[in-house]
Amino acid sequence: QVQVVESGGGLVQPGGSLRLSCTASGSIFSITGMGWFRQAPGKQRELVASIRSGDTANYADSVKGRFTISRDDAKNAVYLQMNSLKPEDTAVYYCNIDLFTSPTTPLGSWGQGTQVTVSS
Repeated sequence: QVQVVESGGGLVQPGGSLRLSCTASGSIFSITGMGWFRQAPGKQRELVASIRSGDTANYADSVKGRFTISRDDAKNAVYLQMNSLKPEDTAVYYCNIDLFTSPTTPLGSWGQGTQVTVSS
């Protein structure tokens, strides 16, 4: 089994910053892709940012220049630094990790989500 745990959400004023963290543990052979998604009330879950081994990061147009995704393979962790936050960034943020539990067994794992609220 694999566990994915996010942390770092909270309430922040517009223009403020938050840093989300996500760590995977358990039966992990290797990790390929790591990403952050978000879902606002009444809306579909959308990709915010992703990063794959050896590749550059990809961002949704709405967060380019404000959010930065990074990963620490030694810790099986991925981070999302969010700056210049806007009320429209309010959502539950989910971590997604694409991994292998063995050389031939792929698995996609989701965290439980962390709430980010941007409000004055």
